[in-house]
Amino acid sequence: MLLEYESYLMPDSLNEALSILEEYKGRARVIAGGTDLVIDIGNKELTPEYLVDITRIDEFKKIQQEGDFIKIGAGVTHNEVARSQVVSEKAAALAQACGEVGSLQIRNVGTVVGNVVNAQPAADAAVALVALGASVEIVDSKDKREEQVENVYEGVGTSKIDSGKEIVTGVKVPLSQNNQGSSFVRIAKRKALALPMLNAAAAVSLNGEKIEWARIVMAPVGPGPTRVEESEKMLSGSVANEEKLKEAAELASQQAQPRSSKLRGSAGYRRSVIKVLVMRALQQAIAQAKAK
Repeated sequence: MLLEYESYLMPDSLNEALSILEEYKGRARVIAGGTDLVIDIGNKELTPEYLVDITRIDEFKKIQQEGDFIKIGAGVTHNEVARSQVVSEKAAALAQACGEVGSLQIRNVGTVVGNVVNAQPAADAAVALVALGASVEIVDSKDKREEQVENVYEGVGTSKIDSGKEIVTGVKVPLSQNNQGSSFVRIAKRKALALPMLNAAAAVSLNGEKIEWARIVMAPVGPGPTRVEESEKMLSGSVANEEKLKEAAELASQQAQPRSSKLRGSAGYRRSVIKVLVMRALQQAIAQAKAK
């Protein structure tokens, strides 16, 4: 389809890309991997006159450590993140999630930033990013801002980021410290399924046998990746034992509001499964923190 797209533009710099978006004022749209956008265009759900391909921009192709963060550029694919040593060591949940996205072909083309901008509630990479406290850097022709990943969801499949005038230059992920760990788990009907039936991610920080803080995220049980704040508060300052983890998982199950679906199963079934996934994600995150 893209080879037939007459107005397919490939800027070499961020400034050039922003100038194009400014010139066409909503008639152009940013594309990187395009694994979702191409389908939307084919289905006539989106009808941009111009596509602005940002994959030639050098600064968008990098994974690099910057101070206390890992910066992942807008053109970095899921497979590149899954195979990155620094991401595996310092943001394990994200490496695990990117290794589970879709099929091998999708992981080779689709980008982590695109996973966020597309705003699907169960997007694997986005769920892990929320658990890790990640943020995205957004620019337009006049301004630059940074937003937490969980705050860019407007609704199911709807992002607060306007890809007709804004560009997400990358995602910033806090580095895991020596007493911290994270994990991502999912369940799907088959390995190549684009979106999971359910997934969950957790990040924890330990002080001896106690949990200093925890971040727990589950999906799709709401319009975006859903933080389980009651469980997080309950675990803060608690001993990391099985009883407390079961209690946290039970609270997560009570908070979850999944819909019944022919593809993903009944609401009752999925509430019971999310409890298991949250428990598993917490156990693995704690084990990783203790192993450091």
